[in-house]
Amino acid sequence: MTTTMTSRERVMKALNFETPDRLPKDLGGMLSTGISAFAYPKLVEALGLPPRLPRLYDTSQMLAMPDLDVLDALGCDCVVAAYGATNAYDQDGMWHPYDFDGRLPALVRNPGAFQPQPDGSILQNGVSRMVASSYVFDEEHGGQPVDWMGELPMLDLKQYKKNLAAHVLRDEQIIALSDLCRRVRASSDRAVFFSDNSIIPDISIHTHGGMAVFPILCLTEPGYVAELHEIATEHTLCNIRLLLPEIGPYVDVIMAAADDWGTQNSTIASPAVFRKLFLPYRRCINDEFHKLAPQVKIFLHSCGAIYDIIDLVIESGFDILNPVQWCAGKRSYKEWKDKARRRIALWGGGVNSQVTLPLGTVEDVAREVREVASYLSQDSGYVFCNIHNVLAEIAPEKVIAMYKAAGTVTDTAAI
Repeated sequence: MTTTMTSRERVMKALNFETPDRLPKDLGGMLSTGISAFAYPKLVEALGLPPRLPRLYDTSQMLAMPDLDVLDALGCDCVVAAYGATNAYDQDGMWHPYDFDGRLPALVRNPGAFQPQPDGSILQNGVSRMVASSYVFDEEHGGQPVDWMGELPMLDLKQYKKNLAAHVLRDEQIIALSDLCRRVRASSDRAVFFSDNSIIPDISIHTHGGMAVFPILCLTEPGYVAELHEIATEHTLCNIRLLLPEIGPYVDVIMAAADDWGTQNSTIASPAVFRKLFLPYRRCINDEFHKLAPQVKIFLHSCGAIYDIIDLVIESGFDILNPVQWCAGKRSYKEWKDKARRRIALWGGGVNSQVTLPLGTVEDVAREVREVASYLSQDSGYVFCNIHNVLAEIAPEKVIAMYKAAGTVTDTAAI
């Protein structure tokens, strides 16, 4: 007799390298597995569901929070608990209409953050901009211009430590996050995916000064980088010790780091830099996560060609690696799976998002999903979704084909 698992059981079986009843799937569990708010209404219509305004839980990337009936239609197994928002139950008072200068009728949390400009662009918080031909907000130089004729920018570490101290979680924040997670847990049998910046370490190859600067500082000023990471680690440990005991019983997966180490061809810095200046601090934080909430899985998002540091990611103590961008670099999805097999779970990688998904036919998409997901799900340790977000230009028929094809991958046992 075959017993159908709940979505939560299905996801956790996979993450524990066991065989679920079917391949678990995700759409929008976190802010790199979602769908553009410009593509979302077309997907809703193509699924034959009632129209609705998309809720944007990330207005920089312009991502729609998937509704429960959409998750049902696609067979997806995760709900969101992200930055105070969720799709597990209604939060009507949180969302307010805004139409992005007529381009996209939607619901946002703060309409006052947006200022239409005479040239047709929209400013967000006076900093980032979405031009009329774009589907996302961005900043010139990524907000981090570099003057190569001067000294590379470095933080005043005493002031940095003082600034972080001002962001230790307060009682009211902990209560609010705990209440959110408790209610999400009670509202859904899907896996609960928690994200919040308060427990994501300020440790990244591209944060302090930007991708152009910080990797160089790792080479020229390793003592400075080590001290910075020590300060960030101490602060993160403080916050997770306050929060994890309160939310741990109610969540299944925690977004513990977002640190894009890969370009299209290689890692941004060497594995030696990762081992010396990142791994010890990541390991310290992840060990504390596991100590405080041993049943919760710890998730790393790291884009690009990072095959050469997968062993180091595993040694750092992460349980899950995303987005599985196997099409970057000179490796294959089979090599990624073989490197990760029964050592770290993979979340994503279901289709080549830069070639097959945008440029292939619906049949091409379905064929590649079946091929890739069948291999990645061997020995389990796999949750299906796209490599990163489904972009605005992707036709809804391809999204439906992607999830339908994944639903046909039934043999996740060891081969």
